[in-house]
Amino acid sequence: MQGKTVLVTGGAKRVGAAIVRRLHAAGANVAIHFRSSAYEAFSLRGELNDLREGSAFCVQADLLECAVLPRMVAEVVEHFGQIDALVNNASSFYATPLAGIDTAQWNDLVGTNLKAPLFLAQATAPELRRRHGVIVNIVDIHAERPMRGHLLYSMAKSGLVALTKALAQELAPQVRVNAVAPGVIIWPEGDEWNDEEARRKIVAHTLLKREGEPDDIARTVQFLIADAPYITGQVITVDGGRSINI
Repeated sequence: MQGKTVLVTGGAKRVGAAIVRRLHAAGANVAIHFRSSAYEAFSLRGELNDLREGSAFCVQADLLECAVLPRMVAEVVEHFGQIDALVNNASSFYATPLAGIDTAQWNDLVGTNLKAPLFLAQATAPELRRRHGVIVNIVDIHAERPMRGHLLYSMAKSGLVALTKALAQELAPQVRVNAVAPGVIIWPEGDEWNDEEARRKIVAHTLLKREGEPDDIARTVQFLIADAPYITGQVITVDGGRSINI
């Protein structure tokens, strides 16, 4: 990762911050995208720049506004001189039972989880082709096994899996495109996920009988960027075996 520059969307906190920290520790320069988490983003930037001066940069954008995405990419290229990898990590997640779905939910969930990764890939493609770079999309095990009551989210992540494979075809041979599908890593925000018994039942379905860590995802992202030169168009599931034991 020495001398590489990686743009991570939603990189200010949770799994995104773990990805940023691991890639930075491996020697990469990191562009930390955020929408509203300015405090977390600039705190992380300060932490990383204290470790290696000039190695971290923050860029703000609402990914639902596709017109600003080329500007965001241009800011990173102007600052670091290059982009070698794009990690599409930013995501919206909440329940959408069929009877209550509206266009605002569609625009948010499909926009964040599918539309934005597509148009960010479009915006970064010339630079990634030039650098023989990599795209890693963060999908979900529920792309293949939909989560009850989360119709739009499951559908959008399924679309992102298809986008991963289609981009691998479209951008070959210069750019590799893969995805990581997390299982139980960090519990979603929201009161409905605070039920300890419900959590216990979910974890019981993992073959390893435990939750994963954000760094489990970060290590897999690093592998796909730095150590997998003959892997493209693939989805690596990181879920403790839950997806084959639901």
